Amino acid sequence: MYFLQKLLDNATALTILLAFFGYLATAWSAKMLARRKDKLEHVNRRLNEFYGPLYVASQAGNIAYRSLLKKQGKTQSFPILDSEMKEWMLWMTTIFMPLNDVREKIIIEKAYLIVEEQMPQCLLDFVTHVVGYKAVLAKWAEKDYSERRSTIGWPPEFDAYVERSYAALKAQQTHLLHSSLWRLWQRLVHGKGH
Repeated sequence: MYFLQKLLDNATALTILLAFFGYLATAWSAKMLARRKDKLEHVNRRLNEFYGPLYVASQAGNIAYRSLLKKQGKTQSFPILDSEMKEWMLWMTTIFMPLNDVREKIIIEKAYLIVEEQMPQCLLDFVTHVVGYKAVLAKWAEKDYSERRSTIGWPPEFDAYVERSYAALKAQQTHLLHSSLWRLWQRLVHGKGH
């Protein structure tokens, strides 16, 4: 009888101990999954509201720019010849500046979503480039064609920065979405089988 009582006491203690460790493991797992979920939401927000639209607008601008150069049989737009001015103005006002305006708005209004702690210089340089073109287009509207380009040049590192940041965030998003722990959590909590 004593042996049976001791065995039951040990079994009770073991059950309590296992339940306690199970609770700790569950709490730790839930905390880690919550962190992962928060991180994924933040990455998604950066992609959806900042780097994704910036990337798409930049790619579209680059494709359009190369298309214009190809049409003109040139490798760069500078210098803009008098014979090219009408077409340059058309492309600037209908394609390039609308895309620039989209990118400028994203940078100004969503700057809190940038990955770095401080604003990258290439983003500031891009905004000042666009501001310079706004002055040029205002002159064109008044029939003053003395300036053909922004006095503030295109920041050469802008496109590389946007592409690199977009790719890094997409990789991070993919990693967060496809981890086995995340898929298990989704199955358990939401019944989703990814």
